[in-house]
Amino acid sequence: MTAIPDPSKQGFKLSQLLYDTRYRSMTIQIVSLIAILLFFGWLISNTAANLATLGKPIQFKFLGEPSNYDINQRLLDYTSRDTHLRAGLMGLINTLVLALMGCVTATILGVAIGVMRLSKNWLVARVMTLYIELFRNIPVLLWIIIVFSIMIETMPRPNQFRSGEAAMKLFDSVAITNRGVYVPEPLFNGGLGDIFLFGESSLRFGVSLDLIAILIVFFAGLFISKKIKKNADFIQNETGVRPTTWWKRLSIVILPVVITLWALGFHLGYPELKGFNFKGGIYLRNSLIALWIALSLYTAAFIAENVRSGIQAVAKGQSEAAYALGISPGRTMSLIILPQALRIIIPPVISQFLNLTKNSSLAIAVGYMDLTGTLMGITLNQTGRELETVLMGMAIYLIISLAISTVMNWYNNSVKLVER
Repeated sequence: MTAIPDPSKQGFKLSQLLYDTRYRSMTIQIVSLIAILLFFGWLISNTAANLATLGKPIQFKFLGEPSNYDINQRLLDYTSRDTHLRAGLMGLINTLVLALMGCVTATILGVAIGVMRLSKNWLVARVMTLYIELFRNIPVLLWIIIVFSIMIETMPRPNQFRSGEAAMKLFDSVAITNRGVYVPEPLFNGGLGDIFLFGESSLRFGVSLDLIAILIVFFAGLFISKKIKKNADFIQNETGVRPTTWWKRLSIVILPVVITLWALGFHLGYPELKGFNFKGGIYLRNSLIALWIALSLYTAAFIAENVRSGIQAVAKGQSEAAYALGISPGRTMSLIILPQALRIIIPPVISQFLNLTKNSSLAIAVGYMDLTGTLMGITLNQTGRELETVLMGMAIYLIISLAISTVMNWYNNSVKLVER
């Protein structure tokens, strides 16, 4: 009888990399990776050589040159004498502000519309269906232009406030005009001041010590409130009776913040009509408002469908059991159905957040100076550095998208159902 040799005791042969199933898949992956790296290396080298031949070698010195253009909506100080790097930073901040506002608003609208889409009221369900089909089947660029045009054509001009043809809203604190919206500005009389970082460089910015103090007090209150809730949960598990703690938790969060605001001399600076326009307050340009509304309404239609599908994926027995226990439909949805549906809703919602962030690059259509309008727009045209600016823009959008995915995946893991 002939003994079968043990493969593990035999010497290694190069042919095993291709014919041995233990090594074949690894060999194919390594070869593929090397081929891809070689291709991109050749592509980058060839591109750099061609640009050098044209007298345009890849370099980023242009970021230190004066930008020589203004930016109409900004959170930090900026002048046309600042560098292109500073201008790109302003565009990045504008992109992040728009994306944050849009994601928050779209989520609130999307959840509400998705729940009403399943309403037993025939009219409400059909109206929500019409809204979803209307917004998600028309390109978002058209919605941006439509909302922007409506604001320009229907909102009053600033001089109409002087003649009495238009009036300010909310106790004369908010002015809505065809140029934008003016809202009260938070100010501090006895404030702690600001600290400025990075000196006079292009990355300089100021941090309000008043805001830091308020946030510290607020989060400390949230921490104590969480401790009170944890103690109430413990008492409920031990005795079966849950103590009333909502007023304690609410007070421990709100009262310290109110006292801190009073100590810092908090007050509001209201917009006033001076000359041909309003002065003071916070100015939100019509382009920002139009983008915010259009992107929120458009993305909310997709989120609503994600919410609807997630709710319908939860077994009907869950709601039937809740109704049998006498729980109201509203509390059944908020306490039983939605928490179970979150694990299905969140993954596609992440994609919608990413889409909204990338769709914000359409801001140039209405003159909003975001990252596309500054770095990949005016800076590109002035410097002629199309490859560098586009690569930087791509890298920034990639980092933003990865950050959103990371945060949302962390949240998704934190709310997933834990089996006992």
